[in-house]
Amino acid sequence: MELANDLFSAARDCLLQADPEQKRALTAASAQAFRAGQLSLRGHDAPMPALVQPGRPERPYLIAARDLPQRGLGSAEGRAAFVHAIAHIEFNAINLAWDAVYRFRGMPDAFYADWVAVADDEARHFCLLRERLRSLGFDYGDFAAHDGLWEMARKTASQCLARMALVPRVLEARGLDVTPGMIVRLRGLGDHATADILDVILREEVAHVAAGTRWYIWCCQRAGVDPHTTFANLLREHARGALRGPFNRPARQAAGFSDDEMELLDRLSASERP
Repeated sequence: MELANDLFSAARDCLLQADPEQKRALTAASAQAFRAGQLSLRGHDAPMPALVQPGRPERPYLIAARDLPQRGLGSAEGRAAFVHAIAHIEFNAINLAWDAVYRFRGMPDAFYADWVAVADDEARHFCLLRERLRSLGFDYGDFAAHDGLWEMARKTASQCLARMALVPRVLEARGLDVTPGMIVRLRGLGDHATADILDVILREEVAHVAAGTRWYIWCCQRAGVDPHTTFANLLREHARGALRGPFNRPARQAAGFSDDEMELLDRLSASERP
């Protein structure tokens, strides 16, 4: 596998790779090369060539989230559909992490180190979930999926501050809230294999959301704006429908959410209840 010489070209190559296995392998190799100092940051201050859509396979078919069928976990197919949905999130998360590297130039070196590491983790998560899906008699692409994560990436393409606020700290942080309950349900059904994978993902996703918090605050400081007020305004403008409690306060606090932010989330989610 031939790798690019600089990080931004490597990130673009990973983004554009459509085959899931090749994307996973290229991500792992690029992350290892970056950690070994083999990918330079040349071009960090250069204009970013346009990249509208990441590479992805022809399947799964993408439909509106509201049109996805609801399946219970009591059947093998229902559990497979659930695993597929999480695998799809992780596949998108690979692209989101590489897009942060590729898109936002002129950031501190530590920014790129964080999101390369996140991309590597997400690729490993996807691999674990795909293997589990295959063990259930299915594969990635066998169920329909939605494009909500990348839709938010498009909305925040021009501003790193908004991206850090709304992707890791809203959409990805949602996993911190719902995953513990799903683990309990799966163990109750005797599906310890899937639950064990979700345990790994939950533990590592705290660090991913924390990276979002860290760079969100850094961007606010650079822009001279108040993080709390700015976060509140971004939530009201872009993410009202994504705020659904109850929130996993310990995990979110471990990921850098302040008490004031947790109170804000509680208020906004309560205002959306019927």
